[in-house]
Amino acid sequence: MGKVYLVGAGPGDAELITVKGMRAIEEADVILYDRLVNSTLLDYAKAGAQLIFCGKEPRKHGTIQESINEQLVQYAQEDKVVTRLKGGDPFIFGRGGEEALVLEENEITYEVVPGITSGISAAAYAGIPLTHRQVSGSVSFINGAYAEEKTDEQWRHIAGGADTLCFYMGIRKFPIIAEKLMKAGLSEETPVSIIHWGTLPKQKTIVANLGTIINRLHEVSNPSLIVIGEVVRLNERINWYKESTAAYL
Repeated sequence: MGKVYLVGAGPGDAELITVKGMRAIEEADVILYDRLVNSTLLDYAKAGAQLIFCGKEPRKHGTIQESINEQLVQYAQEDKVVTRLKGGDPFIFGRGGEEALVLEENEITYEVVPGITSGISAAAYAGIPLTHRQVSGSVSFINGAYAEEKTDEQWRHIAGGADTLCFYMGIRKFPIIAEKLMKAGLSEETPVSIIHWGTLPKQKTIVANLGTIINRLHEVSNPSLIVIGEVVRLNERINWYKESTAAYL
């Protein structure tokens, strides 16, 4: 019986992968990699390794995940070392938990190799510390893709549950997100940042407030991280990563 590694490849910058994650790439007989994985990481695969693209674009998931689960089991049962390479962290909106359960059910040996999730890294590259002793003592990571399915009570909990809010996969639904958050009590003056292609040379950051940033959405697209909270104001002073395409208000 082989073994499966569920590896977080990090947010995009290839140098942000962990040492253990890189070792899993180098040792793999089979690598199943996602759309947002930096392709340069595949250059470290050993000769003869089988590289399988299994990326999923927004709104196009279909039965791809079921196929991935089946391949993980199949190749492991063929006595191969399998690396499932995911953007960010496998257990933060990466369906790594689903894959781990499938491996458990099939008695496959596996190991989880955490990666740096975009909520932390993209914000850091935009000069936004998610926590700050004088500004924010709590953070929420939220899947924005299902914004319209949340109840008003859930939105009140989200709006008041943490000092800093990080929305993944929320660009398409951001008009709904902004409306619901303001209805739930957040001021329209609450600072907002959207970071597109975080940690990569083509990173673009826009900053405005909850009431006006909707007018800037045409400047960005997926993949983007949305950060909401007073910590966003710090990016003007912690602008360490210079963006050639940055656009600030």
